[in-house]
Amino acid sequence: MRHVISVLVQDHPRVLNRITSLFARRGFNLESLAVGTTHVPGLSRISLVVFGDDHTLEQVEKQLNRLIEVLKVTDHSEPHVERELALVKVHVGGVEERLSIKDIQEAFRARVVDVAKESLILELTGDTNKVNSFIEALRPFGLLEVMRTGAVAMSRGDRVLKVRERQEEAV
Repeated sequence: MRHVISVLVQDHPRVLNRITSLFARRGFNLESLAVGTTHVPGLSRISLVVFGDDHTLEQVEKQLNRLIEVLKVTDHSEPHVERELALVKVHVGGVEERLSIKDIQEAFRARVVDVAKESLILELTGDTNKVNSFIEALRPFGLLEVMRTGAVAMSRGDRVLKVRERQEEAV
């Protein structure tokens, strides 16, 4: 089963290394990993996608919560918004191929971000299934390069991250 997990952490050197080492030591494979700062200075959010059963997920959460720099672990099994960014460089031969690729681009609401004589770079944002479908639709033209950010997720609705207590303890 696929799980998207957000981990709110103190923004310190080596925190990411400690988290990825934790996964490696336990033999958990990360499908994707994305890291960025938050609206709160000194805090970063790490989004992880991991496959496993409920027991595996429970072990992952327990191990993450044991790390001092980890303030909150959220399994996005509840309703959430999930997005991924992909840049896809595709080979373009003639005018007909360009028109066919343009049709695919418009159908997926992708953007052209670079045009060269024999290639295009397209940018797409969407959920993982949309990105996978987009890449497969372009595959017959000849994929030259693909770069994906990995999934990032946020809980839907009015629910907000409440971490003040543990953050104050850590300071």
